[in-house]
Amino acid sequence: MGAKLGIGVLGVGDMGRRHAHNLRCLVPAARLVAVADVAEKRAQQVAQELEIAHSFRSLEEMLGCKDLQAVLIASPDKFHAQGIQAAAAAGKDILCEKPIATNLADAHAALEAVAKAGVRLQIGFMRHYDPAYEAAMKRVEAGEIGEPVVFKSIGRDKDLPPISAYQSGVNGMLFYNSTIHDFDLARWMMRDEVREVQAYTTVAIRQEIEQYGDIVAGVVNLKYVRGAIGNVESYVQGLYGYDVRTEVIGSKGSVFVGSLHKTPATFLSGNGGTADLADHFLSRFADAYLAQDADFVENIVHEHPVRVSGEDGLKALELAVAAERSHLQRRPVAVSPN
Repeated sequence: MGAKLGIGVLGVGDMGRRHAHNLRCLVPAARLVAVADVAEKRAQQVAQELEIAHSFRSLEEMLGCKDLQAVLIASPDKFHAQGIQAAAAAGKDILCEKPIATNLADAHAALEAVAKAGVRLQIGFMRHYDPAYEAAMKRVEAGEIGEPVVFKSIGRDKDLPPISAYQSGVNGMLFYNSTIHDFDLARWMMRDEVREVQAYTTVAIRQEIEQYGDIVAGVVNLKYVRGAIGNVESYVQGLYGYDVRTEVIGSKGSVFVGSLHKTPATFLSGNGGTADLADHFLSRFADAYLAQDADFVENIVHEHPVRVSGEDGLKALELAVAAERSHLQRRPVAVSPN
């Protein structure tokens, strides 16, 4: 047996718990050394379930754990950047859930810490590892659809977020927490950078969340450097299912990820409909999360570059920041690194 990567998971809510299970049970090249969570009892419970010896109530405590070589960060959004900086300062390689940060200053500080420490940072845009997205991207890269002209992406979560999710203030607004996946796809699949965005948003069906600076749904139009255009739609309470679809239309054809079956009309509701969908992102992208975790571990063990870099995280964040500015200013906004 070859060397295994000693890794710890920070944050063991639903997302972190899935990563911890993957690393403990399904990634042969990994050795789950510890878990940490501000909810100490939750960390202890996960450690007991996964039969590992160490659980901690903070990242700082976990960083002192013997044999820890890397950290997977799955804490709430607003703590990602500080977690990256702390892990980097301790000389640990890092896989961080998206977003890299919720503002550009923190993102730049995190990347500077990574560069200074000489460690590797991967951002958790797991759709790069999804078989359907990988197959679509191979066709784009092979030139089968010609020059990409239009990008379209839809992301609709099923569950109605509780008001406490907004009151806590620890997660980014919709553009940072969810749409950022589509912003990453918009760069990756079009193989071009977005130069301008215009956001249209609404809280019409849940006006109470406006006071927390968030939205229920958003549509963001995109203009690319080389002349292409795009459109991204996000919605937090689809209720009928977890619905993710993406299309790249080119000069020779189109490639489409996601389907609601070949029916002339499809009805969907929380009580059922004429098509079945995944009910949660952890079920829809289960294979992608596992492939991502395994790839990160293999690349760190063999000292290869990571597949989705901190720079990719920064570029997607720049789109989210521009979209929020457009939302607040009600006008098109140029994408800027500042």
